[in-house]
Amino acid sequence: MICAISGEVPEEPVLSKKSGLLFERRLIERYIEDHGKCPVTRDDLAMDDLVTVKTDKVVKPRPLQAASVPGLLGMFQNEWDALMLSNFALEQQLHTARQELSHALYQHDAACRVIARLKKERDESRTLLAQAERQIPISAAGPAHVSVTNGKRALEDEVGPDGKRIRPGINPIMIDELTECNSMLSAQRKKRQVPPSLAPIDALERYTQVSSHPLHKTNKPGILSIDIDHSKDIIATGGIDTNAVLFDRPSGQVLCTLTGHSKKVTSLKFVPRDELLITGSADKTVRIWQGSKDGSYSCRHTLKDHGAEVEAVTVHATQKYFVTASRDNTWCFYDISTGSCLTQVGEASGQDGYTAAAFHPDGLILGTGTSEAVVKIWDVKSQTNVAKFDGHVGAVTAMSFSENGYFLATAALDGVKLWDLRKLRNFRTLSPYDPDTPTSSVEFDFSGNYLAVAGADIRVYQVANVKSEWNLVKTLPDLSGTGKVTSLKFGTDAKYVAVGSMDRNLRIFGLPGDERMEEEAPQSPEK
Repeated sequence: MICAISGEVPEEPVLSKKSGLLFERRLIERYIEDHGKCPVTRDDLAMDDLVTVKTDKVVKPRPLQAASVPGLLGMFQNEWDALMLSNFALEQQLHTARQELSHALYQHDAACRVIARLKKERDESRTLLAQAERQIPISAAGPAHVSVTNGKRALEDEVGPDGKRIRPGINPIMIDELTECNSMLSAQRKKRQVPPSLAPIDALERYTQVSSHPLHKTNKPGILSIDIDHSKDIIATGGIDTNAVLFDRPSGQVLCTLTGHSKKVTSLKFVPRDELLITGSADKTVRIWQGSKDGSYSCRHTLKDHGAEVEAVTVHATQKYFVTASRDNTWCFYDISTGSCLTQVGEASGQDGYTAAAFHPDGLILGTGTSEAVVKIWDVKSQTNVAKFDGHVGAVTAMSFSENGYFLATAALDGVKLWDLRKLRNFRTLSPYDPDTPTSSVEFDFSGNYLAVAGADIRVYQVANVKSEWNLVKTLPDLSGTGKVTSLKFGTDAKYVAVGSMDRNLRIFGLPGDERMEEEAPQSPEK
């Protein structure tokens, strides 16, 4: 009868009911207190599972070797030899384990160095690729461009483990470029003065309609968005008839009609540097149109990154990047030259999406308006929401940053709210219409001296400071008869105002005696 732990004959033997093994009581009880398991089978074991084995209390015979001194010495010598052999084996095992550990640590360090080198090479390759893409002129990028398909790089078709498209992101070189542009524009803004050619207040007070041009189809009337290329005095309008029309204001001629969208054109922006026009539509797509020397435009890229209506398009001050905002609750940051989506911010929910968006004049801040009456301010470099403005009623329909860099105007059902970006607070609210009439458009002129508001009519205010009153300069009637002015834009030096309503006509308001504003024969597009 040998103890399963010590290998000795037990003085108080106990038996395990579960395993049938024999143990010394003091040893097994201590082990159960520490571990609660059988030391041999590793099964759960309690004190109640032990059964005492009754034995006769007899005097244990001494081993034969202990009967004499030479025998005792022999026993000690044998035990010493066994202890030395065991110690030698343990030292060998320790030495082997140290060698294996040292080898494993060396392999781990080498692997870390290789991974770091590969990451560095990958980042350098991405940087070189981004530089090369920006240097390639978009005119050389035809429909057969191998790296672009429908305006997307092959990388963007790759899907990550979470089911989302892999985006290359805004790399450090682009961030440096945005920061440099911000610093330059901020320095110039401090030195800006009111241009002497700016239309004075008494001229705005005499503004009236000088021309009206039927640009869109009569079966689907309604102009939803307007933009002006001030360098050429060309006006672009986006309509419910799914078309975008380019109109030369000095000659009164329609240059071209851009067809391709399947639903209404909700927003459009010129990129004068590269003779581009970007259009966003309710068909969930964004199109980049390239102008040619003969005045025609062709579609270079069709971008399909959004899952709902695209409500707003805004171009960065560098004219190299632009942002689109959609009802799918995301906004996308694009590279204009390649038509590739660098990053998509937000979770596509399709419930409370974005209804307006605008870049700050310096380019490092993006403003967005939501259908839930919230205005959000974003840091473009980190794509993080840095401020929220609450207080509107209804969806935010439009927004405009002043060129002084301090003011933001947002429009909604309850009128226009003016925000001080330095203190992040609303300092004035303009409520020109009744509570059931939404304010559909708001626009600062480039000089930052006038603010135009559109809804049931058009109202032009003189821009003041935070404490002074913003005086109403002129109220222009809605001559469309629909009672819904949807969009407006100031011309160069506020010499005229281009207005779009829920009919098919583009209207120009200015001074009747201006030789550049004489009404020309309207050019009607095909129905």
